[in-house]
Amino acid sequence: MIERLDQLASCDAANDIAMERLQAARPVWVNVGVAADVIPEMGERMLLHAGPPIIWEDMSGPMRGAMIGAMLLEGWAKDESEAQKLGAGGEITFEPCHHHSAVGPMAGVISPSMPVNIIENRAPSGLGGGNRSYSNLNEGLGKVLRYGAYSPDVLERLRWMADELAPAMRKTVKAMEGGLDIKNIIARALHMGDEVHNRNLAATATLIRMIMPYLADSVSDTKVISRVANFIAGNDHFFLNLGMPAAKASLDAMANVEGCSLVSTMARNGTEFGIRVSGLGDRWFTAPAKHPAGLFFPGYGQEDANLDIGDSAIMETLGLGGFAMGGAPAIVQFVGGSTAEAIQATNEMYGITWTRSRDYTLPIFDFKGVPMGIDIRKVIETGIYPNINTGIAHRDAGIGQIGAGILRAPETPFQEAFEALTEKMSA
Repeated sequence: MIERLDQLASCDAANDIAMERLQAARPVWVNVGVAADVIPEMGERMLLHAGPPIIWEDMSGPMRGAMIGAMLLEGWAKDESEAQKLGAGGEITFEPCHHHSAVGPMAGVISPSMPVNIIENRAPSGLGGGNRSYSNLNEGLGKVLRYGAYSPDVLERLRWMADELAPAMRKTVKAMEGGLDIKNIIARALHMGDEVHNRNLAATATLIRMIMPYLADSVSDTKVISRVANFIAGNDHFFLNLGMPAAKASLDAMANVEGCSLVSTMARNGTEFGIRVSGLGDRWFTAPAKHPAGLFFPGYGQEDANLDIGDSAIMETLGLGGFAMGGAPAIVQFVGGSTAEAIQATNEMYGITWTRSRDYTLPIFDFKGVPMGIDIRKVIETGIYPNINTGIAHRDAGIGQIGAGILRAPETPFQEAFEALTEKMSA
């Protein structure tokens, strides 16, 4: 192990280059578009999903349920049975959101007609700026598509989001000349007790305060303004689908740096957990996903839980979520554990990361930056694996969210990536 770590000592310079790009990233919300029109290489009969690549036969209940719901939403199938046949028949192309500069929470399914947030990295071009990322709009908690639910009320909400919410948000963002600085909101939210993965209360409240004057000015129909305002105000997680593509745009700027040992992607599809490493390009390293352990809604327990699912581990990859739990003690009421354990988890994450963020700081740690840049060398050397907090989906399609919890990333992807990088650097 010592010999292999010595072989990867030359990664230090590459890591510094990658981290400077990540630190310089400035994600800005610039527009709301339609997936088919704006997401790169989005096919006509293509559904994007969370996590590494997966085929229909291997999809878990919530992933398959979300796919069925998307097919019904698009009008490709008239009922569940027809959607099942389409999914199994090879007529639909399934690809990871990450292969299209996109991310989606939980099942993460994005279909061609869905509205998507557009985030642009406005860092200097010499520091990886100019790239864009995309995410669908957040539906709220409970019985929603991203948890595998596809009942008529779920689809009706999605249609309203496309027909009324998205156009209102598009006008609002356009009225904010230059867009909305998402990095700034994340930094503020961390100072108000969010970890910006499973707790987005402060981030969403800040977002509402910043966009409401522009919403009122740019949308003439007061009833539309009222419905949109009430929907966002009633959805504490509305900001998540801005924070995730902001993290994606930031991390994409540091991807594909030759010789870099830092993780650029962590994602789960409900069956497998996968990572990608900057110095190893677009190659996925995967292992079976694990069960989150946490708190469950009344009537549900661990036996009902699906395996870990979602692209939202992009927040941990950036240094937020489970990495910043020590600065968000209230999160333990949602995902379980104690304040002391949350602080310990953040301290452990400092031990496996390359540096600290210059902009995302934690008051409880004397404004020290969050741990940033997961280094596979340090993960292997310490035996400490990334801490992730997450929502929990029911293992059966159509039921939805049943709780929230915490887990550590599987060991195998990091071990295999370490071996692959060692082999590449010694060739």
